[in-house]
Amino acid sequence: MNHFNHLCLSLTLMVVITACSETAEPVVDSQTDGAFVAQKAVVAIDSHRLSNIVKILASDEFEGRAPGGAGEVKTVDFLVDQFKSLGLEPGGVDGAWTQPVPLIHTQLATDGKLSFSVGSDNQSWQQGVDVAVTTARAVEAVDIAGAPLVFVGFGASAPERDWDDFGDIDLSGKVAVFLVNDPDFSAAADERVAGRFGSKRMTYYGRWAYKYEEAARRGALAALVIHEDKAAGYGWNVASSSPGGQYALAETSGPLPPLLQGWLHYDAATALFAAAGLDFVEQRELARRDDFSAFELPQASMSASFYVALEKLESQNVLARLPGISRADETLMVSSHWDAYGQGEPDEQGRTVRPGANDDALGTAGVIELARVLKAQPPMARSVVFAVWTAEESGMLGSAAYAMKPIYPLHSTVANFTLDILQTAGPARDVILVGEGQSDLEGDLVRAAALQSRVVTPESLPENGLFFRADHFSMARQGVPVLLIMGIAGGADLVDGGRAAGDQWIADYIGNCYHQTCDAWSTDWDLRGAVEDIELFHTILRDLGNSKRWPQWKAGSEFRAIRAKTDDQRATLPRS
Repeated sequence: MNHFNHLCLSLTLMVVITACSETAEPVVDSQTDGAFVAQKAVVAIDSHRLSNIVKILASDEFEGRAPGGAGEVKTVDFLVDQFKSLGLEPGGVDGAWTQPVPLIHTQLATDGKLSFSVGSDNQSWQQGVDVAVTTARAVEAVDIAGAPLVFVGFGASAPERDWDDFGDIDLSGKVAVFLVNDPDFSAAADERVAGRFGSKRMTYYGRWAYKYEEAARRGALAALVIHEDKAAGYGWNVASSSPGGQYALAETSGPLPPLLQGWLHYDAATALFAAAGLDFVEQRELARRDDFSAFELPQASMSASFYVALEKLESQNVLARLPGISRADETLMVSSHWDAYGQGEPDEQGRTVRPGANDDALGTAGVIELARVLKAQPPMARSVVFAVWTAEESGMLGSAAYAMKPIYPLHSTVANFTLDILQTAGPARDVILVGEGQSDLEGDLVRAAALQSRVVTPESLPENGLFFRADHFSMARQGVPVLLIMGIAGGADLVDGGRAAGDQWIADYIGNCYHQTCDAWSTDWDLRGAVEDIELFHTILRDLGNSKRWPQWKAGSEFRAIRAKTDDQRATLPRS
């Protein structure tokens, strides 16, 4: 028996034995509706099980879990086997364990050409060095000849904030050049922009996904976002980690994406602006003024020529369901993503597989463990759906596909709880809150943490926009209240080493292993902190699962009005 099969068999036997031999006390008093009462659980999240699941999913045999191909088949089969062994119901389409997600995969040819011209001066851009561009269109070639370059500042069209970067400019057939993040990033307190875009906290206007969407809405031929480490929240090595490759949904309801889109290196942007007679630093400052308006870079244009390897494939979301006993139509959702970055160029040790052990095999292990523990406990009134999405690393595509065609109505989805990257440095005195000020689920998190003698700390780098960078956001955009635990949202106050040690863990992970070959399973992991974080969700799920409460968005949230549109539908749900 090979190593992989031995691990799978051992893990399955552990799950079956536990399900047959253990019972549990409720973790919360369901009558108190959020006033959590600590009770000892016989069945609890197990760090050894977490580790074993990650060891399997992050092994070389899973080939980095890229959507499509043998790596996906192994991954989906493994996940289905885990949920089956727990005695859950299939939660996918038509009684299956999966939901099909039609995708396209494009790969720009390595011998393609990309250049910019200013007047008679023509300069080449090298893929992976000066730019990191892809296409999200189902095309076999990209051909752009002398398209004008337009600097659109931060590219925000926000009438509710009295802000419009575009003015009267027409982007049809042109290349939109964006600054990363939003106008409040690095703004001084006395600037006119200060506070309009959430102060240090990134708004959705700061996300590259929004910028591509806005470019598409305005008919731009291409879109380039100027990369800056701090403003993006990660280095160029992350932005350029999959040069030329792109997954996209085959079925969309909006306008076609730009023909070419991606990142422009800071140094390349500086050289472009200089060639056009402009100082990039100065223009970046001017873009933070509310009287900024997009303009064409003088005499500047871009040309591109790439053949495209186009593949159409069908990936899969994996879903399992634990039915409720009295209000089964009301659904709680727990989710993670199964995909990672597949295989890339060899590193210094010759490794090509980017295994995604922490991002997000560990979060997926947490979802499986929550399923095991909840299944072993007394049944709840409401149902729980365990969803493991595909193609998160390509723009949260699996969760977006579900949000477009939900299997369980979103108006009767109580809340979504997402695990995406958990810290592996041991127990902490706090848990980091991502996206402070959004919903009253934050109060649930505070109360659950108090049962562990822990506190909730707001994310230390809100300007990185992590609230918009995980699959829960696909549900939030449809009005479903959400809560995310993400270990890179801020340095935890670790029991061993304090905040400094927590900050160092993030610096080491983001700087060295995020989306790289070294995001691998390790015997050095201390998963006690991850267990505590997963248990927080367990506590909240047990409470909401037996309550009649519907978590609400806070008054200042942009998602409150979306949820309110379905209030009447919730009012007509059967009540017991």
